[in-house]
Amino acid sequence: MLRLVSLKLGRLYRYVKLAVLGSLAAALVLNTHSLLASLQRNELSERRFLQLNKCPACWGTSWCRKFLNGQLRLESWGRLRLLDFFNVKNVYFARYGEPREGSRRVVLKRLGSAQELADIDTKICRRATGRGRCDLLQALPATEFASLNGDVRLLTPGAVEGWSDLVHCPSQRLLDRLVRRYAETKDSGSFLLRNLKDSERMQLLITLAFNPEPLVLQSFPSDEGWPFAKYLGACGRMVAVNYVGEELWSYFNAPWEKRVDLAWQLMEIAEQLTNNDFEFALYLLDVSFDNFAVGPRDGKVIIVDAENVLVADKRLIRQNKPENWDVWYESKFDDCDKEACLSFSKEILCARVTVDHNYYAICQNLLSRHATWRGTSGGLLHDPPTEIAKDGRLEALLDECANPKKRYGRFQAAKELREYLAQLSNNVR
Repeated sequence: MLRLVSLKLGRLYRYVKLAVLGSLAAALVLNTHSLLASLQRNELSERRFLQLNKCPACWGTSWCRKFLNGQLRLESWGRLRLLDFFNVKNVYFARYGEPREGSRRVVLKRLGSAQELADIDTKICRRATGRGRCDLLQALPATEFASLNGDVRLLTPGAVEGWSDLVHCPSQRLLDRLVRRYAETKDSGSFLLRNLKDSERMQLLITLAFNPEPLVLQSFPSDEGWPFAKYLGACGRMVAVNYVGEELWSYFNAPWEKRVDLAWQLMEIAEQLTNNDFEFALYLLDVSFDNFAVGPRDGKVIIVDAENVLVADKRLIRQNKPENWDVWYESKFDDCDKEACLSFSKEILCARVTVDHNYYAICQNLLSRHATWRGTSGGLLHDPPTEIAKDGRLEALLDECANPKKRYGRFQAAKELREYLAQLSNNVR
């Protein structure tokens, strides 16, 4: 009976698969003319495709000249709008060319799905008019995004606290940094909000509220050694960042030596974001194999999705001394059935100086036997060589880092794991 059911399900799956493929083939035939037209024209030079008409309810305009002049072109398959159905995240690959430098690959992001972007418009309209649809340009002056006008000197914590993960618990020092490094203005370098144009202020605040990833990349730039992709610019609701390389999941079955080096780099990233000279702790609230990429030439691991990053100002925590501020915080292991699970309290992350969250996130979701991704299990360090497996030290450190058995065990395990991985990958400094 069970065999009969499984056979019927198998046939049903094949029929559905054939039906989908048939539908796609029919769509290709019926839309041949439009497909050829889309392959020939450069949509990245079209204002409507860039949603430039939404500005200042957009991410910026600093790269509009490059877009509109045709210096960016989508790579071949990216020009087929039929494939947008599969491109849920609205991420595109393109070639960017400077006359004297040749072309290079860049990544373009709309910073949200089609539905999420539509929700932004709806929220703005509801806040301004109480209705779900409206003229965005007329509605914006009636929202909080326009309330910080040219008379306001500084962007203060009380105005934006809780808008997004980036400013869940902002300090004045962090906000001054965001404004000073805002790349979508010609007056970058000033922390005075009133030095921005009205449209630039609204763009900054809308980005901060709906998807602060560009602001993370701008405020903690790769040029200064932060492990994030390099921010290039924006036009309308399209942001350009540099192409890093293949995502981390494509290295899941790479040679052991390569995986050890990648694991060591990931632990170094966790350490850098937790403890640095700037006294900003950047906590990764979304850690999965597709949030990191690896450079093909230097093999460097880079964070390519920085939407869910909470920044806590350790200097402010020491100054304000909230309850238990100096007690070490241990993240609780989350043994769930889904991919990329994490257990954390944003309030606690904002109120403690010593926190193990980043070590926990990297160990549980990427390195240890608890990590799962797209049907794979065992983590990046699965199937170690026989001599390392027999020694047992690596497995013990990974287990203690992911699910500590001793109080404050993760802090010590993370330190020893970094050292051990450095030793294994010949990266001892």
